[in-house]
Amino acid sequence: MNDDHFYRMRRLPPYVIAEVNAMRHAARQAGRDVIDLGMGNPDHPPPQHVIDKLCEVAGKPSAHGYSQSRGIPGLRKAQANYYGRRFNVDLDPEREVVVTMGSKEGLSSMATAIVAPGDVVLAPSPSYPIHTYGFIIAGATIRSVPTTPNDEYWEALDQAMAYTSPRPSVLVVNYPSNPTAETVDLAFYERLVAWARENKVWVLSDLAYSELYYDGKPTRSILEVPGAKEVAVEFTSMSKTYSMAGWRMGFAVGNPRLIEALTRVKSYLDYGAFTPIQAAACAALNGPQDIVEENRLRYQNRRDVMVESFARAGWDIPVPPASMFAWAPLPPGFHNMGSLEFSKQLLEHAGVAVAAGIGYGEEGEGYVRIAMVENEQRIRQAARNVKRFLQQES
Repeated sequence: MNDDHFYRMRRLPPYVIAEVNAMRHAARQAGRDVIDLGMGNPDHPPPQHVIDKLCEVAGKPSAHGYSQSRGIPGLRKAQANYYGRRFNVDLDPEREVVVTMGSKEGLSSMATAIVAPGDVVLAPSPSYPIHTYGFIIAGATIRSVPTTPNDEYWEALDQAMAYTSPRPSVLVVNYPSNPTAETVDLAFYERLVAWARENKVWVLSDLAYSELYYDGKPTRSILEVPGAKEVAVEFTSMSKTYSMAGWRMGFAVGNPRLIEALTRVKSYLDYGAFTPIQAAACAALNGPQDIVEENRLRYQNRRDVMVESFARAGWDIPVPPASMFAWAPLPPGFHNMGSLEFSKQLLEHAGVAVAAGIGYGEEGEGYVRIAMVENEQRIRQAARNVKRFLQQES
């Protein structure tokens, strides 16, 4: 017997992103220098006071028992306070906030909580895999809508409601987008909340890149819209904001009914994150916010170096307005190769790892996602390697 005998395995294709990751690992094991622009893994540590708090609380004998699945009260209050000062949104820490083990776990647990086999979920394409496969694992059917928030997006939503049976019950949105880095303004969310209320659709907003915005244009939250909490829950993460990716710390906030459903499912699945991690997360949210601006400027500088140096190498990359990624069309002459094969060739011949666009859905074909997770010197080196590769292949 093989994995195809398992129901959920039959619904999951091979994880395309893992294929290039395996090649990267093999190259490094062989002693090759690989400039890894594939995975969105922050390369700087969290603030020292956060690490100190982790160590302090971990030193207490009482800190090593089971924690609270929904999150310790102080952390839920700290997240509510963050929404208050950042978005001017009032949240009840008891009814409208739950701590998750990263936004990825939060989304997958929410899928388990609110969809049944056969339910239809609207999800963007291209999108981060959990936005579709979290619901596929839960038994739902996915109907794709565009990621780009233009007129075609709204037409796709209306067509989905008119011609899909059963009618979609959930819509996933993700801005700043992973992988495309696209953003939206408050007017978009105002229209979306009105649409969701009219069509009785739950909206799940992934705002994992809330603080990685550039050029002085802050991202917005769907919960800023009056009445949004009637239909929406938003997921955030500390991974990128505070360079705490491995800590697995995130939040879901918003509609009390959805938060209660998520909390109930989580109570069966986990006992919450390690208490010292939750205490350290409180220190991050409540303490000095210098790290947030430092990270923002760091990624913006890397973005500018990447766009400029890759352009000189012969590969024009659109300037991302947010996130830690660039969404780049394949260079001239490589479109017929496909994104997966191009990524393999780039790794093999240039020593540069990127993520194949096809790993983010069918609409991702023809693109690669480039993560700004190496310093400026390494990004310039990557551009030089890319230039040699492009010249050799032309």
